[in-house]
Amino acid sequence: MDNNIVYLLLGGNMGDRKLLLSQAVGLIGDKIGTVLKTSALYETAAWGKQDQAAFLNQAVMLATPLSASATLVQVQEIELELGRARIEKWGSRTIDIDIIFFNNEHIAEPGLTVPHPHMQDRNFVLVPLAEIAADYIHPLLHSAVAILQKQCKDTLEVNKYVS
Repeated sequence: MDNNIVYLLLGGNMGDRKLLLSQAVGLIGDKIGTVLKTSALYETAAWGKQDQAAFLNQAVMLATPLSASATLVQVQEIELELGRARIEKWGSRTIDIDIIFFNNEHIAEPGLTVPHPHMQDRNFVLVPLAEIAADYIHPLLHSAVAILQKQCKDTLEVNKYVS
């Protein structure tokens, strides 16, 4: 029974970014659960470490029978399968998949913090997420995603990707 609702943010700035995001969504559907919604693709300048290629990002909503920790394990396996190498914090990567929300839960475990602790500070998360979950209420900040987006002080532009 797919009774857990999860929001993920996918991103990457190496290789065929569009193809890698598409492959990631397919693998999420195969290994984690039913993909219910996907945002458009958005292109954003690199955040944190700016001397690198622009990222493509996409938000995904899915239903899964897996726990949050089991979802994380599957997400990390998908990243490895698509060539992810963790070399440098905020560095270039083929694919990055972050768990943004897991139901309305607050999870603080080694290696897993949900809601994602910095999502409210990053337009590259908020813009695609607001497209598919504008009214979703952040369980700790008690504000809708659309409100968090309006309040965000991040100045990096996030533009719909046109291939």
